[in-house]
Amino acid sequence: MPDELGRPIFTVFGAGNGGQAMAGYLALKGFQVRLYNRSEPRIQPIKLMGGIEIVGSEMHPDLRGFAKIPVVTTNAGEAMEGSDILLVVVPAFGHRFIAEQMAPHLKDGQIIVLNPGSTFGALEVYQVLRSKGVKADVIVAEAETFIFTSRNINPAQVRIYRIKNSIPVSAIPAHRTNDVIKALRVALPQFVPAENVFITSLNNIGTVFHPAITILNASRIESTHGDFEFYIEGVTPAIASILERMDEERCKVMEALEIKPMTAREWLYIAYDATGSSLFEAIHNNRGYYGIKAPPTLEHLYITEDVPTSLVPIASLGKMLGVAVDAIETIIRLASLMLKRDFWEEGRTMERLGLAGRSVQEIKKLAIEGEF
Repeated sequence: MPDELGRPIFTVFGAGNGGQAMAGYLALKGFQVRLYNRSEPRIQPIKLMGGIEIVGSEMHPDLRGFAKIPVVTTNAGEAMEGSDILLVVVPAFGHRFIAEQMAPHLKDGQIIVLNPGSTFGALEVYQVLRSKGVKADVIVAEAETFIFTSRNINPAQVRIYRIKNSIPVSAIPAHRTNDVIKALRVALPQFVPAENVFITSLNNIGTVFHPAITILNASRIESTHGDFEFYIEGVTPAIASILERMDEERCKVMEALEIKPMTAREWLYIAYDATGSSLFEAIHNNRGYYGIKAPPTLEHLYITEDVPTSLVPIASLGKMLGVAVDAIETIIRLASLMLKRDFWEEGRTMERLGLAGRSVQEIKKLAIEGEF
């Protein structure tokens, strides 16, 4: 139900770095925002303050102020009541849980957008809602990447370092994407339509960057507790070469699906206006990466989220389609060894997503029509 000015009302699911940035940004722009989080401790400071303080940054010095958020809750039904757009800003391994919490409360016309979907997040949520017997006419969509580069610097206080220029979004089924974009762009004009969810899922460039940079800087992270610039100091020419190889494998998986890929270098230009003759140069020419510190520990979402919900599904799909994914598999193995976990066992494999044994045409039909 839109507000008195006809603008959409938003519910943000998740009160971590991204969720607080999203909720605070929208509220600062004058939109009605409700904030949900699974656990109470994370949102207690926001309740006490009555909202979130947005702190300016070098790239966005004027993006600052106190954003009032009147509804902050651990009750999904309370958070969703009267909302038009449900923005899910949680780690990808939480998508299933959030879908289960939403299911009993969904109403006709509501739009769910995963920010981002990682790899096949919208498909997972779509399947959960169907399994729960949801009859409401809702749209499930996913963004290719998160719109902000942001960090919490204190409780209920967040700094937005950079707003990306262009964020592709796609829905299941694909013909409903324009409805999603029309609703979102009132507040977030950076969102643009993508052809289908396989493009948004497989053009997730964080998949290429986050796990490999973290794992290949493991000793430095453990010895300094992340006290170095993740992208600028953590990406050397040798590490950039591995990123390029992983990116090539990701692109070949997309080509096997008869989808034109976007390379990591192309993405850096579109998202950040960063250019270079190599991936190493493009990363180092991206002003939005300056000041971003490395994770303080290997037990971080760059591994625990991105490996099972992005690298594993890409590798699993590649193997099913006969595409060599040696570099990606190597990073998965190293991550599993370092953290003493079986990320293949935990991850979004083709079997778990219901895609095992499907032909390219069947997979594409699912993205376009919502059915095999």
